[in-house]
Amino acid sequence: MTSDHVTPDHLIRADAVLGEGIQWHSDAGLWWTDIQSSAIFQHDLAGGMTRRFATPERVGSFALIEGSGDLLCAFASGFGRFDPAAGTLDWLHRVEEPGGPRRFNDGRVDRSGNFWAGTMVEKGTSSDAALYRLARDGALRVCVDGVTISNGLCWSPDGRVMYFADSPARTIYAYPVDPADGTLGARRVFATTPEGAYPDGATVDCEGCLWSAQWGASRVVRYRPDGTNDQILTLPVSQPTCVAFIGPDLRMLAITTARDGLEPAALADQPLAGDILVYKTIVAGLPEMQYHPTTG
Repeated sequence: MTSDHVTPDHLIRADAVLGEGIQWHSDAGLWWTDIQSSAIFQHDLAGGMTRRFATPERVGSFALIEGSGDLLCAFASGFGRFDPAAGTLDWLHRVEEPGGPRRFNDGRVDRSGNFWAGTMVEKGTSSDAALYRLARDGALRVCVDGVTISNGLCWSPDGRVMYFADSPARTIYAYPVDPADGTLGARRVFATTPEGAYPDGATVDCEGCLWSAQWGASRVVRYRPDGTNDQILTLPVSQPTCVAFIGPDLRMLAITTARDGLEPAALADQPLAGDILVYKTIVAGLPEMQYHPTTG
């Protein structure tokens, strides 16, 4: 690692193999998943206590469900409603074969309360993964196909632009979207990343700028709404995975990281790999949305 990285203002010890999906809710605290460990975590930012919930499959992404203690999870093979306290699961849509070539990866709730999650090719080199939209009424549809690794889902403040990355292509795309029914228009290239920098999880701040965690590049990049580079935050770890604005005023940026695949020498050089790095920001984020089903 280079010596010019920025030291975190705060550190949450997570020791994750593949931390992902971080999100903050003022009434429920900080949540994230460790995909490879088949677990979801809840952290009390004020008290510092972390709870671990084992999951029946690896969880690529998830959402809190409005008015419920359950989580809507994009498990490796499909969508399910999971009660973390009881450990019970109600499958909604089984999309992939367990142990098959694809699994679910990044996901997020849009500004209208629908949950989007995409798959990734885990075995092989094909581009037959896809992005799905689980509507509030429970209907599921494919919205983007021809994907290799789904990542970077987030929306403009007004919900009319969706950002979505295919990591191996090193490209973040922008789609016009109809907030009423989720219909996507023609995509355009929003930003591309240099060799060795793979766009991973992302979020949008109150000014409409996109913050992208970039796997392999030890950095988070803030892009203006026109796709130009505004700021680069250099990290003391090589594999940042996802970002979220947290805290009462949403002026702290939390970054999940991974130690998955790192050799012993790299791990020794990156003692914070797998932990959550927190940085103070001048700009505020936007509240994280919850899945809002039309029926209980």
